[in-house]
Amino acid sequence: MVHRPQDENYKKTLGNLKINETTRVMYQGFTGKHATANAHQSIDYGTNVVGGVSPNKSGAHLGLPLFPTMKEAVKYLKPNATAVFVTAGRAAGAIKEAIEAEIPLVVAVAEHVPVHDIMEIHSILKTQSKTRLVGANCPGIINPLTRTRIGFMPHPSFSPGCIGIVAKSGTLSYEAVSSITRSGLGQSLVIGVGGDWIAGTTLIDGVQILLEDEATEGIIVIGEIGGNTEIGVAQMIKAWRGNQKPVMGLIGGLTAREGRVMGHAGAVMGVGDVGPREKIKAACLEDAGVVVVTDSAHFGPGMLKLLGRKQSPQGMGGVGLGQVRAFHDLAFRAPRGQRLVPKQHSRALHIQEHQARTLLFERSPTFPISRSPIPPQEIECAFSITLTIDRTSGAPCFFVSSPTSDLTGFVLDYSHDTPPPDVTATIIEHVQLPEGAKEKVSDLLAVLWRVFKENEAYTLQLKNVVVDHEGRMIVAGSGEDINGRRGMEFVFDDAAFRSSGRQKELHALRDFGSEVVEETEAGRAGISYVKLAGDDANIGTIVNGAGLGMNTCDAIVYYGGRPANFLDTGGKATKDTVKESFRLLLQDRRVEAVLVNIFGGLTLCDMIAEGIIIAFEELNVKIPVVVRLRGTNQELGEKLIRESGFPLYAFDDLESAVGKVIDLANGEGEAKK
Repeated sequence: MVHRPQDENYKKTLGNLKINETTRVMYQGFTGKHATANAHQSIDYGTNVVGGVSPNKSGAHLGLPLFPTMKEAVKYLKPNATAVFVTAGRAAGAIKEAIEAEIPLVVAVAEHVPVHDIMEIHSILKTQSKTRLVGANCPGIINPLTRTRIGFMPHPSFSPGCIGIVAKSGTLSYEAVSSITRSGLGQSLVIGVGGDWIAGTTLIDGVQILLEDEATEGIIVIGEIGGNTEIGVAQMIKAWRGNQKPVMGLIGGLTAREGRVMGHAGAVMGVGDVGPREKIKAACLEDAGVVVVTDSAHFGPGMLKLLGRKQSPQGMGGVGLGQVRAFHDLAFRAPRGQRLVPKQHSRALHIQEHQARTLLFERSPTFPISRSPIPPQEIECAFSITLTIDRTSGAPCFFVSSPTSDLTGFVLDYSHDTPPPDVTATIIEHVQLPEGAKEKVSDLLAVLWRVFKENEAYTLQLKNVVVDHEGRMIVAGSGEDINGRRGMEFVFDDAAFRSSGRQKELHALRDFGSEVVEETEAGRAGISYVKLAGDDANIGTIVNGAGLGMNTCDAIVYYGGRPANFLDTGGKATKDTVKESFRLLLQDRRVEAVLVNIFGGLTLCDMIAEGIIIAFEELNVKIPVVVRLRGTNQELGEKLIRESGFPLYAFDDLESAVGKVIDLANGEGEAKK
């Protein structure tokens, strides 16, 4: 349970997501390389782009008005929406300017925006009722019916129609769009909320808009590990009293493990989060009515079936209707001996326990921190406390539990300098502390709050805080947790350092020697790589997009295979990243076959095919590789793969590709052409 304040002001902005041909779109960072290319594409698509702003620049750009300040741009352009195309370090400032200007819709696409910057933004958003944020780290929003796009969604894949889509994963949303387009149904509104810890617009918000939207006849929801918004979606659908619309869903990350970041900054299990299987179970409640599938290719045929329609003559084929099945009704074989190793990952900074003790002690030398066992007869009471981020409210949250109380969360506004007295009192009452310990616990909450804000933490966890008979409070160290875990777990935002250059002293503590070498090398190349353990794991994966990467590993396990890694080349794979990905995989001697799964939106399928061929030539690849391409220049890419002369196998659908790579990895298929 989480105690959250109501955000009635911000809820009033939900209708701002209904973009159409009258929406006047401006750009922040208008003259930048990416903004220029994106604006050109959106204008060609039909979006009503009216101009933009770039500091210290004025005149015209792309034949549209250009202003040096936000104040001037808003005065003359009168925008309904703004596309924020600035660097991650400048994104928060640009969003604040848009909020101050009361622009109805702000779409921020930058990746690696520091999470504390976004928490501050959310604290501001809750105080107003004019501006709605989508992002950050999101592909944006698109209305194919009116050809209006704000963000970088690959618009050639979209077609006007009646299916609404809301997704955490960009690439999985494009896959869903492709399936719906092939079915002939088309899309009404597609909202990419992004995969960060905190989303300006959540899956719940998106589903509510689609339930209310008259043009939307069916809804697709794409979630993943991290947070609990998928549970909120199921609850909303269950309680909905309006027009009942069919809903389909997909949850990525069944092969992920607690404590790991799977590509997206927010794709990690945190304190208070339910797991992906629990999300699926909740979504598939009979009275919620969500049909959950394993493969996004099932969305098109599934929606046709649910709507009682036949394949449109304009459709491009796709999988048969018989393949649409609720995921919870199917057996899921967990990989033998699989786990994720080690816990450290480049998307977040985990410091050593002795370093965490130092940070805590520096701010309050009065707290004893024990490294040795505490005799049970000396313990008056014990509890655990974690300060982390509540993703639903986009705010900090204390999670506390004790032997006499369940795990409960208490949300605070980020703007507070110290924990409010009423929250502190409620936490103390919940844990049922003896009178002598109340003041010390109040001080502990204040110290954790300081560390959290000053050092830009994700999570500060004290797994065993003990109060003895004399009223002394002791923060237990290694070996003190009853489950044998480390007594203290402090995790900090890597983006604060990488994007904004903050927290240099803290990030100097990072111990590269404790990390997997391949993961560190991948991070330097801009690749997200997680090595999966298990002696029998034998299938390497190369995927563009975190959500698609998680779903690919899930599909391999579902069909009886054993993935050896998660690898996300990033939303825009290149020849160089494909080659580097192969180099990383080839260091793992367990890998007997590789599955490359690429959606060509902004990425061209033929370019990916060329990168794979180059990798074979330059790295002397000997193992077979299955390539599944979908999207831009797909046919040309498949042709290059088939005619390469290498042990490469081209497929259009994921299910066939997964079946083939499992056979090859197990020595049951052709080893070479």
